[in-house]
Amino acid sequence: MEQLVSIQAPLILPPVPALTGPVELRRATMRDIPALFTMINDYAAKGIMLPRTEFEMAENIRDFNVAYAGSHLAACGALHFYSPTVAEIRSLAVHPDWKRHGLGRDIVLSLEKEAMEQGLRSLFAFTYVDGFFRKLGYDVVDRGELPLKAWKDCLRCPKFQACDEIAMLKRLTP
Repeated sequence: MEQLVSIQAPLILPPVPALTGPVELRRATMRDIPALFTMINDYAAKGIMLPRTEFEMAENIRDFNVAYAGSHLAACGALHFYSPTVAEIRSLAVHPDWKRHGLGRDIVLSLEKEAMEQGLRSLFAFTYVDGFFRKLGYDVVDRGELPLKAWKDCLRCPKFQACDEIAMLKRLTP
């Protein structure tokens, strides 16, 4: 049986060296789980993202793309399918030391490319950073326009009754 992980005390991402040299953008593997777990749950401890267990990370590892600078996880994001035509971009995170280097954009663009290769018609995201998604062609939408299945994660969110995230949608085909 999977052990649940408590996220009571804030995790602290280890400091990383300055971003120099090439960044490797690739699909995540099981070996990436410890770094993904730390990054995502660090954001979750700050109330910015939903916490994830190692079990959930393993179960959904194929959803993730990662960006590494050397041996350090610099950014991540997941493409989670809800239907043959719609997916969510979620768990998008950039290490605080590497923000403003375009890594979040690179992750989203790689996920959009995959979505188009899969023939999806639209992507959505729940975010606190709507300006970032607007720059990438997403529009603010009413939550009611999104698939009901997307709400399954909302049910376990501490902000469920007073959600302050912004729903964003990008249509990939007319």
